[in-house]
Amino acid sequence: MAWNEPGNGQKDPWNRNRSSGRKPDIDAAIKSLRARFGKFGAGSGGVFAIVLVFIVAWLLVSSYTVIDARQVGVVLRFGQFSRILPPGFHLKAPSPIETVTKVETTQVRSVSDNVSMLTRDENIIAIDFNVQYQVSDARKFLYSNADREENTIHNAAEAAVRSVVGANIMDNILTTPGVDTPAPDQAPVTGVAPAAKETLQQQTRDILQATLDKYDAGILVTGVSFQNVSPPKEVKDAFDDVNAAREDKQSEENKARAYESQVVPVARGEAARIAAEAEADRVERIARANGDVERFNLLLKQYRAAPDVTRRRLWLETVEEVMAGNPKVVDGSSGKNIIQLPVETNNGAVRNVPGVGTVIQSATTTDATPNPPQQGSAQ
Repeated sequence: MAWNEPGNGQKDPWNRNRSSGRKPDIDAAIKSLRARFGKFGAGSGGVFAIVLVFIVAWLLVSSYTVIDARQVGVVLRFGQFSRILPPGFHLKAPSPIETVTKVETTQVRSVSDNVSMLTRDENIIAIDFNVQYQVSDARKFLYSNADREENTIHNAAEAAVRSVVGANIMDNILTTPGVDTPAPDQAPVTGVAPAAKETLQQQTRDILQATLDKYDAGILVTGVSFQNVSPPKEVKDAFDDVNAAREDKQSEENKARAYESQVVPVARGEAARIAAEAEADRVERIARANGDVERFNLLLKQYRAAPDVTRRRLWLETVEEVMAGNPKVVDGSSGKNIIQLPVETNNGAVRNVPGVGTVIQSATTTDATPNPPQQGSAQ
């Protein structure tokens, strides 16, 4: 008879009875289990064997743990901290004697927010900040934070940003070049020195890390970034005008510095030339004065040896020097002597002297040639 012919009962192609749709018989299932484990004992011994198998399986499964390379395991024994498990395979007491909580220590987590803050000069600016952090101590991370770590990081980061922003004026935060970053153990910046965005980020990171260390949060701050720092929308246009004026000022200052770099070297060279000429004149005057002193000492020696002769020679030399440039001649011989007249000429040119005639002055002496028929002497 075929399996699907009428009267064949509830059988499938493999001659197995199909379910009739009724609920399974629990008593039959228990009897079947007792029959299978009957070799461990009859009656309640079969149930004990089943429980024993389950206990052994539970001990085998809960007596070891595998920690991933990016994790560490925090072991609690009866709810009290016991030890830290590094990555790898580890044996432990079965649960609930010891429990293991795995913590990701290499994962970089982040918290972001947009807040409006008040600067030192009582202006409001909007800052988008992002904080990146890692777990540095798994035990502290799990059990020292009363709140979720995201809330702890967010509140501490916002406090650090407000501390740094409140210590600077708005112009310094938005436009001014940076200054040196303070040491990590320094208190919040309260000076008036300008700070760039990079400097503010470093200061915020240092303050946030110091705060988390006080909390024993077991968190290492790896970076703080200000993704956007801008004035409120209500004053943005006015602030853009201020920035444009500041850029114009910077341009004019650059032009002035360029002009200075051209003029100052020339002025310094001129000053050096004048100083060199003055030094040469000083040396010359000193040398001339020393020469005059030497000549006077020699004359003094001669004067002491022959006072009258020296005095008359000095007088004659002085009169000769004075009268050399005087065109007038004084004749004290009542016209009995022939006097050679000094005549002003240009490069030995011939000139007519009234009352005398044509005269020619040579390089050494001056000859007077009377015009005929005049002859005589000049008085």
